[in-house]
Amino acid sequence: MGLKISSSRVLGALVMGTLSAGVAAQGRTLSADDYARAERFMSYSTAPLVDHAVEKVDWLDDGHFWYVDHDAGADHFVRMEVASGKTTPLFDQAKLAVALGKAGGKPVDAKKLPVTGYEARPDGRVDIAVRGKHYVCDLAAVEASCVDRAALVKTGKEPGALSPDKKSEAFIRDWNLWLRDVASGKETQLTTDGVENFGYATDNAGWKHTDGAIVEWSLDSKQIATFQQDQRKTGEMYLISTNVGHPKLEKWKYPLIGDKDVTMIERVIVDVAAKKVLRLQMPPDQHRSSLCDDVSCGPDGGWDDVKWAADGKTLAFVSTSRDHKHEWFRIADASTGKVRTAFEEVVPTYYESGNGAVNWRYLPETNEAVWFSERNNWGNLYLYDLGTGKLKRAITKGEGNVTEVLKVDPKTRTVWFRGVGRTAGVNPYYQQFFKVSLDGGKPVLLTPEAADHTVTLSPDGKSFVDAYSTPTTPPVTVLRSSDNGRNLASVATADISRLKAAGWVPPIPFTVKGRDGKTDLYGMMFKPTNFDPSKKYPIIDYIYPGPQTGSVRGRSFLSARGDHQSVAELGFIVVALDGMGTPWRSKAFHDAYFEHVEDNTLPDQVLGLKELGGKYPWIDLDRVGIWGHSGGGNATAAAMFHYPDFFKVGWAESGNHDNRNYEDDWAEKWQGLLVTGKDGKSNYDAQANQSFAKNLKGRLMLVHGTMDDNVPPSQTLLVADALIKANKDFDLLLIPNVHHGYAEATPYATRRRWDYFVQYLAGNTPPHEYQLKAWPWH
Repeated sequence: MGLKISSSRVLGALVMGTLSAGVAAQGRTLSADDYARAERFMSYSTAPLVDHAVEKVDWLDDGHFWYVDHDAGADHFVRMEVASGKTTPLFDQAKLAVALGKAGGKPVDAKKLPVTGYEARPDGRVDIAVRGKHYVCDLAAVEASCVDRAALVKTGKEPGALSPDKKSEAFIRDWNLWLRDVASGKETQLTTDGVENFGYATDNAGWKHTDGAIVEWSLDSKQIATFQQDQRKTGEMYLISTNVGHPKLEKWKYPLIGDKDVTMIERVIVDVAAKKVLRLQMPPDQHRSSLCDDVSCGPDGGWDDVKWAADGKTLAFVSTSRDHKHEWFRIADASTGKVRTAFEEVVPTYYESGNGAVNWRYLPETNEAVWFSERNNWGNLYLYDLGTGKLKRAITKGEGNVTEVLKVDPKTRTVWFRGVGRTAGVNPYYQQFFKVSLDGGKPVLLTPEAADHTVTLSPDGKSFVDAYSTPTTPPVTVLRSSDNGRNLASVATADISRLKAAGWVPPIPFTVKGRDGKTDLYGMMFKPTNFDPSKKYPIIDYIYPGPQTGSVRGRSFLSARGDHQSVAELGFIVVALDGMGTPWRSKAFHDAYFEHVEDNTLPDQVLGLKELGGKYPWIDLDRVGIWGHSGGGNATAAAMFHYPDFFKVGWAESGNHDNRNYEDDWAEKWQGLLVTGKDGKSNYDAQANQSFAKNLKGRLMLVHGTMDDNVPPSQTLLVADALIKANKDFDLLLIPNVHHGYAEATPYATRRRWDYFVQYLAGNTPPHEYQLKAWPWH
């Protein structure tokens, strides 16, 4: 499910259900020191011990970029010049710390500045992002100063969508689109006919709803492409707070599977200077994306499936059908609003425009388009003639996927892209970087190392920063030429000496066979650092079934992957396995359980665990546990109900247990549109976990936040209700006033999960109410 971490305060935790009255632990008693030792492997303990790991950089201009270089002494904000490779401080950290401290009302440590974004402004000041807050800072003055950007906004709303010239930002007020001058703060109303639930640029996908404006600025900052979002007939979701006195009702529009009326959008173009709205000449469009389950897939609030011509005369966009099986590539005249369909694609299952990003591109200079398609079972790029709508040629061919197009240069007719599975002998999940001609030919590999490459391309496309690593080897970061991949300068080489000295060990990559008996599935295993091969260890399967992502997540180096190693330290083998039905592999692999989301990759999880158990005698297949969050919570309950003799203990967090109670877009893509027969049975019956609750044999904990606005808590209560009616013992933990993420209750929920597996899977006694540290983001 789409993940939305909330910073809501936690008022406490309510535990309901049955608590192990008849299952007393018979093994050893773990001490607080045992838990403290496990906690030393959490990311907040291990990440500070990794020096010079540069995973992400931001470009300032064509010739300079900045990054954070961490060592034992401090975090250093560094600016590098491409031409010389010379590095200088990005800013005076001591001055900025004082300025941020004054602006925020509390001291800031200059050695650990929580700066996550930095961007120069036309007026000489800089915009600085600090863990979700934005400041405008004057660092050139003798005494540096920072002002909270929200303080410059009368409404107190978050900053708007910044124009390309950085002079204006668009924002929403009272269902209308407004403009704010960045330098003066002057505000101008651009639209006037927005009304409640039929507003401009509003961001609401049901599971995700923010105050941010979804817009796409023209390159000259004179026009805005956006929409008027019609959710007047869309059904509502309700949650109530837990507090003394009258509860607060949270109500918002939340379309469900099968609803006749779902949210629609009417596409418009706004002339900024004239304050005029041009409505495109087409019927209302589905609130859909060619990639994700919102019209805005990225973190910046942009509109991914909309792209302007450089001259601002035309606008290209992709429309997606409600079931994601039909795509239309359309072009609008920005002066008249006329729309034409250049070409379309229809697929039998679901269409996606990439793995990591929307990968189509508009080339109005040559009247062409770069189009992504999995028509040959792999994600490749194709070139279309926009005049005739005909395919000109395949830009890339063969096995392996294009995951992310980073740049298309129409002058040199070159495409730069990240891809997986395109190099023989390299792990099929490792992303590498390539360039290829629009006119055909073999792609040129620019990052030859057999590793996962995180690439940040310069604005002019002439160079890129490449941070490459594997789950077991730390990152090396270099500056490279985009022409041939040649190293131009070394940026940083990570040093994990301090991490190793603290007892860290890398995860163990493994492969097992999938349900078809021939496909290799990839996973990671975590063993206790004091591992004894003569013992038998219970095994815990961490699961996220997809279909939009998998259990393992990225393949770059991490000092900690969730709390997998910490749990292993408590006496378990922990595994994460990407089963069939998860992305990044072939289309057939991804389609493995299309229209059968109840599958949840469980056939592969069971077979994979059995294969590991057959290979390693120290794995105890009589003691198998499973846990997951969101989609993983759903899969955990399904595992306990459909494989009750195999999985003995499950911890299911915030699960979407019946997708008929989840937002419309997600499951209508993966399960199909709801079809109900004359007998009342539907194609969604088999995916409803509550229908199989009567099969429970093992120990199951259900967990949910009571203000979860992504996966509503009714999802878990449906399962609880069915378990009660089936007279089944189970445990239930409801966390008041938290959303899909558990915010300040995360350490509590994590500790309870540790206790649960220690007691019911390992048969040991956990220490009493051990207190995990607060998560660093609080």
